[in-house]
Amino acid sequence: MATTVVAPVVGRARTRRRTAGLAAAAAGLVVVSMLSLALGTRSIPLGTTWQVLWHPDGSVASDVIHTLRIPRTLLGLGVGAALGLSGALMQALTRNPLAEPGILGVNLGAATAVVVAIAFLGISSLSGYIWFSFAGAALTSVAVFALGGTGRSPTPERQILAGIALTSVLGAFVWAVLVTLPEVFDRYRYWDVGSLADRDHATLVRVAPFLVVGVVWALLLGGRLNALSLGDEAATAVGASPARIRALGLGAITLLCGAATAATGPIWFLGLAVPYVARLLVGADHRWVLGYSVLIGPSLLLLSDIVGRVAAPPSELQVGVVTAFVGAPVFLLLCRRRRIGQL
Repeated sequence: MATTVVAPVVGRARTRRRTAGLAAAAAGLVVVSMLSLALGTRSIPLGTTWQVLWHPDGSVASDVIHTLRIPRTLLGLGVGAALGLSGALMQALTRNPLAEPGILGVNLGAATAVVVAIAFLGISSLSGYIWFSFAGAALTSVAVFALGGTGRSPTPERQILAGIALTSVLGAFVWAVLVTLPEVFDRYRYWDVGSLADRDHATLVRVAPFLVVGVVWALLLGGRLNALSLGDEAATAVGASPARIRALGLGAITLLCGAATAATGPIWFLGLAVPYVARLLVGADHRWVLGYSVLIGPSLLLLSDIVGRVAAPPSELQVGVVTAFVGAPVFLLLCRRRRIGQL
C-alpha cells in the first residue's frame, strides 16, 4: 500500500522539477535573445535596445537592431532549435548518444548537394541552395539507414559506420570539386563556415516554414521514441511500429537539417551536445529531452554567435568556428564527469 502511494507522489515531484527547469530554460533563452540584440561590434545599452525594439525611431541603433540583429537572432533561434532537435532524434533512432547530423553525414550530404548546384548548375542564390540542401540531407539520411540495415536488422553500430563511410566519400568528392574549380571554392567557402551574419529577412522567410513544421513534427515523436528505446521487439509488443517511427524521424531530420544547413551552412557539434545536456537534466524520457533540446539549442547557438561578435573586434568570428571552440571542451568535460553509456 505504501509503495502505491509513494510512487505517484515521486512522479508528481519529478514532473514539477522538470516543468520548473523547462520554464527556467525558456527564461534563459529570452535573456540570451535580448543580449543577441544588444551586443556586437557596436554594442547598444539594454534600455535603448528594449525601447527601440518596440518603438523604432529611425536612429542608428534602431536601424541596426531592426535591419540586422532581429533577423539574425530569429534565424539563430530557428537553426539552434532545428540542430538540437535533429541531434536528439538521431541519437534516439540509432540508440547511440554519439550520433548527430555531422557524424552520420547528413550535414555533409546537404553541403555536397550545394556544391553540385554551384559547380554544375550555376546556382548562386540561397533560394536555390535550400532545395539542393533538402535533397542532399534526405538522400544521405536514407542511405545511412539503408546501409546500416542491409541484410539484417539495423543496429546503431552499423548505422554509425555507414555514416562515417558516407562522410568520407562525400568529403572527398567535395574537396575534389573545390580544388579543381577555384571559382566554386570562392562561393562555397563563405557558405561552408557556418554563419548567422549577413542573413536578411528574406532568408528567414524562406526557411521558416520548414523549420516550424520540422520542430512541431519532432516534438510529436517523443512518445514513439520512448517505445523505440525499448528495442524493436518490445516496441512491437506494445503496439508501436519501429519502421514507421524511423520513417517519421527521418522525415523530421530531413526538414530540420535541410533548412538549417541551407540557411547558415554546416554548423557542427550543436546536434551532439544539446541532447547530451538535456539528458543530463531530465533523464532518458524523450518527451522531455526534445522539449529541453528545443530551448537549449538556440541558447547555445546565440551565445556562440555573441562570443564571435565581441571576441575579435572590429571583425567577427563565424558562429560555426565558435561552436567548435566553445563546445568541444564542454563535451570533453561532460564525458569525464559521466560515462557515455549512462546517458
